[in-house]
Amino acid sequence: MRKILLLFLIILLSLILALDKLSRTIQKQSSIIKPPLPVLITKEPEFPELIGEKIVYDVKLGEINLGEARFNRLANVQLERRMVNLVIFETRLMRFRDVEKIYSDPETFLPLKVERDIVVWPKAEKINEDYDQKNFILTVTKTQGKKQKQTLLKYDDSIHNAVLLPYYVRRTAKLQPGWILKANLPTQQFEIKLERIEELKTPAGKFKSYYFQSTPRRFEIWISADERRIPLKIKGSVGIGYTMIMREYNVLSTE
Repeated sequence: MRKILLLFLIILLSLILALDKLSRTIQKQSSIIKPPLPVLITKEPEFPELIGEKIVYDVKLGEINLGEARFNRLANVQLERRMVNLVIFETRLMRFRDVEKIYSDPETFLPLKVERDIVVWPKAEKINEDYDQKNFILTVTKTQGKKQKQTLLKYDDSIHNAVLLPYYVRRTAKLQPGWILKANLPTQQFEIKLERIEELKTPAGKFKSYYFQSTPRRFEIWISADERRIPLKIKGSVGIGYTMIMREYNVLSTE
């Protein structure tokens, strides 16, 4: 009986030693194996905020100077408990003034709210545009004196704002002739195509620029072909055929 018990203990001890050796071997081998390298996800370069960006345009009809327009990118503000972008675009012509406060989503630059004060002497009008970008609905409220009219417009996709369109170009890392942006503006849908790269002369100097044209043909846009992507010139192709061309440019911050 003692011999059997002793033999059992010897076998058990041998098994424990063998398992211990196997465990050490596995640990040693696993320490040699290198972990896989992390996968790097590259993103498109983000365009700086350009807080305080100011652009002054001459508004012309042919060679006649009608007045000026000013674009001003202000610091972000709170709208309905969320931080949003704020741009003020003001046009001053003879007996005409239009001030637009444009609130937009910081990620998409789609408009959320537009407040307009328009004076066509001697009359004044207020226009509020409320954008429901989830359901593609635009509510336009016009107030003139004691009269108020509200219009509800339904679209099949996101609704854009003409003043903010250059931001879409700014966020595109690589631009080549043939690039197309489909814009769903409140008045009409447009397809805006980069036709070519050319040199443009403005009162603020000469610039290498991207030249865009809309379909239907309603306007032409020139944007500087550099890292700033400045809207240099906008030309209407219908109606009175006005032109806005940059006279001054400055920026306070590039946060």
